[in-house]
Amino acid sequence: MAKKSKTQKAKASAARAARKEARVASEVEAESNQIEATEVDAAEREKKRIGSFLKKEEAKAEAPAKAESKAEKKPAKPKKKRFQFLKDVKGEMKRVTWPTRQDVVRWSVVVVCALLFFGIYVAILDNAIVTPVLVGISSLAGLGA
Repeated sequence: MAKKSKTQKAKASAARAARKEARVASEVEAESNQIEATEVDAAEREKKRIGSFLKKEEAKAEAPAKAESKAEKKPAKPKKKRFQFLKDVKGEMKRVTWPTRQDVVRWSVVVVCALLFFGIYVAILDNAIVTPVLVGISSLAGLGA
């Protein structure tokens, strides 16, 4: 089997990420639908109940259960989001086309040579042209004073 190119790997990775995102979204939607359905059922049962005493006891029993379920669900989401960022960074780092060692050395030498050339150019320009012009201007200013 031939090796996959980086583009093919990136497309496959993006497709997997999209499928995973869709699966997570459908799970969240199903969970919210289930919670909504149980809340509707609870509301219907409460309407059918006769007597305020039973209603009060039922409400007191359901309130702690709802609070516990909400407390259990909240800590899970930030933890997933926190580590999801690191997983995304790792995936992006794999997709990057990294230069070879030879390329890095070659371009580093080019940059250093360019810095030296322009540094010497500016030094010569400053000492050979700008300094004599400034000396000439200052001597003319000294004559007028």
